[in-house]
Amino acid sequence: MPDEPGNQTPNTPEVSETDLREEKVDELRQEARDAGVSGASGMKKDDLVHAVAEARSGGEGGRGRQGGAESGNQTPNTPGVSETELREEKVDELRQEARDAGVSGTSGMKKDDLVHAVAEARSGGAGGAAEEDDSSRGAGPDGGHVRTGPDTSKSLKYSQEVTSTDEDPERPGRSLVTTHHDVIRDWAESRGGRPATVPGTEHGDHLGVLRLDFGDDDSGLRRVSWDEWFATFDDRRLNFIYQEERTDGNTSTFFRLENPDREDA
Repeated sequence: MPDEPGNQTPNTPEVSETDLREEKVDELRQEARDAGVSGASGMKKDDLVHAVAEARSGGEGGRGRQGGAESGNQTPNTPGVSETELREEKVDELRQEARDAGVSGTSGMKKDDLVHAVAEARSGGAGGAAEEDDSSRGAGPDGGHVRTGPDTSKSLKYSQEVTSTDEDPERPGRSLVTTHHDVIRDWAESRGGRPATVPGTEHGDHLGVLRLDFGDDDSGLRRVSWDEWFATFDDRRLNFIYQEERTDGNTSTFFRLENPDREDA
């Protein structure tokens, strides 16, 4: 059934969704991301059209872009920080400052969430506490680059190497590979994942098989800290192979750990 003409999104009277539907999905997705809309990578075209319509009209998806958010400071315990000024900054700038402050899950945050997180971080709140006592933040010892060895998996030849949190997949469903701590952590936490290990596979005082726990009640996994997880990940010279989204555009939780030296992951 063809889309209805005109505009079906409330409170966006000056935006023509008919015109928006003429744009390509990639163009809509990029505009949604630029407006601070979270989860854009997993949206279908109709959802993207509605999100962009709201963003152009200064609605929820585009508060930071159009200035539709409340002025002043709505984050408690941050009296010395002006959120009005923070909202004038670009989403990418806020996201980078939040990452530098040790805030987790920034890749999935909307602009308002980033503003609150940066406000807390600048005031020494919870958003910025992780930077001082969490050594897992950053790129890791190999700068995100793929680790190779005598038994490097052939599948790595067909995977896009990701060495920065700013890199996007070349296309939906693209196989990606990285060793970058922040890329892995942001990917996992934006999907509700936490670092974990399989009980009973420990090697003395060292963690056993590494996994990510996405909250399944019957997973049988034991959660660990990111510091422990990445220490083992780096010590075993593992690669993290994953997807951002499936070929149908929906968010993917696929990942696997590959060892070029063929040790158990």
